[in-house]
Amino acid sequence: MSEELQQQLRAQLWNVANTLRGNMSAGEFMYFSLGFIFYKYLSEKIENFVDNALVDDGVTFKELWGITDQDANELKEEVRNQCLENIGYFIDPEFLFSSVIAGINKNENILPLLERSLKQIEDSTLGQDSEEDFGGLFSDIDLASPKLGKTADDKNTLISNVLLALDEIKFGTEATEEIDILGDAYEYMISQFAAGAGKKAGEFYTPQEVSQILADIVTTGKARLRSVYDPTCGSGSLLIRAARNGRAEDIYGQEKNPTTYNLCRMNMLLHGIKFNNFTIENNDTLEKDEFADRYGADGFDAIVANPPFSAAWSAAQKFLSDDRFSKAGVLAPKSKADYAFILHMVHHLNEGGTMACVAPHGVLFRGAAEGTIRRYLIENKNYIDAIIGLPANIFYGTSIPTCILVLKKCRKEDDNILFIDASKEFEKVKTQNKLRPEHIEKIVTTYRERKEIDKYSHLATLDEIRENDFNLNIPRYVDTFEEEEPIDIKSVIAEIKALEAKRAELDKEIEGYLRELGIVE
Repeated sequence: MSEELQQQLRAQLWNVANTLRGNMSAGEFMYFSLGFIFYKYLSEKIENFVDNALVDDGVTFKELWGITDQDANELKEEVRNQCLENIGYFIDPEFLFSSVIAGINKNENILPLLERSLKQIEDSTLGQDSEEDFGGLFSDIDLASPKLGKTADDKNTLISNVLLALDEIKFGTEATEEIDILGDAYEYMISQFAAGAGKKAGEFYTPQEVSQILADIVTTGKARLRSVYDPTCGSGSLLIRAARNGRAEDIYGQEKNPTTYNLCRMNMLLHGIKFNNFTIENNDTLEKDEFADRYGADGFDAIVANPPFSAAWSAAQKFLSDDRFSKAGVLAPKSKADYAFILHMVHHLNEGGTMACVAPHGVLFRGAAEGTIRRYLIENKNYIDAIIGLPANIFYGTSIPTCILVLKKCRKEDDNILFIDASKEFEKVKTQNKLRPEHIEKIVTTYRERKEIDKYSHLATLDEIRENDFNLNIPRYVDTFEEEEPIDIKSVIAEIKALEAKRAELDKEIEGYLRELGIVE
């Protein structure tokens, strides 16, 4: 039933987004539709929570707020405090999703009410422990945007139609299982928007197949994670998957883009993660490390990331005295921040932890400063545990082949490095290459068992790496060349003679036919 419900919910949500967005692109409409889904979820969640809490009092949430005597006011205050303590926010009944729907059914202009409703959710958390997780959540929903329509009536009509369509969808926020189904459907929506967003999709979404590999790797050998961290968390899907795999107690992430930062926090809450179990920060990870002193002083148990490929960064001289980068002796190039992200993650990894991140193939072989950092990580620290080559064209917005780097601090001095070339095992689906479950399982099993498989994986000693001048390009270690079968010359000559004989017979038949027709004598 769960799978059926999930598929149904996915289809319903995507239909809302796809058919009611008017002339907007999918990417433009994404934050409106996802924001409204989230608003409906929060409204139904608090209404269910309060109604259940008031069972013994014999009233419902809405009924209580219609009573004005002293006892009712005291009970209202208690309800408000319970909501803030347990679910992190509060909404007056007049601002619930169901109240907005009632206004639509009366043909009212609901935009002012909707705007106040979204604002009250954020304002209710001011001064509370949940303020950081709810503040500015709906800042990207501009109800006055001309993209919603030319006139106020046009805007009201479009938004009303979206909300009415969402009202037909039953989320089921009471059961944990159903929260996961809604969260997964929300993640599906993000992936669908990513598919239509082109190059910008990489800013907020990591394909689920890649997320699964990273999550499986960092949780290998661990029954439960204390903490998991993603320094470029985007919409949070990768972080959520790793946390779920490792049953992580606390989740940490940082995201530079304010809009995507809001999306990530919504995604956390929609997956049933309590506000006091996650901390997502909004800032440039390299320029302003929000986790330098405040959290994870001893490092994180697991780190996953899909940083922007070869992004520019300041590479300012001040970073040569930054603990994250100083030990390598050089900074990542200004035009390619890949190793800046890698060193940042290594710095935040605890002694028994595992980090796995996606990177362009250039990090494996580029020289100059990057070559120096790579050599430092291998020769000085022996942190690199595995290199996994992925197929080209599996990420939205770029067709380049990528790899996964796995690093650990607890490796022994002579531990080898596992190379896996999974670049040729995929299924082509339209314009994208897809990793299927069997491909993922082979990658993860090979990593966990550190198996050598002909033309697929190889365990390289540090001496081999040294002989290759610390170049980690996968073809140097995994030979995928397929030798052609030797040619049997005698068979080829015999086949040619047979063809020539056949041709001679055909020539005679054609000549006889032409003679019968009198074309030739």
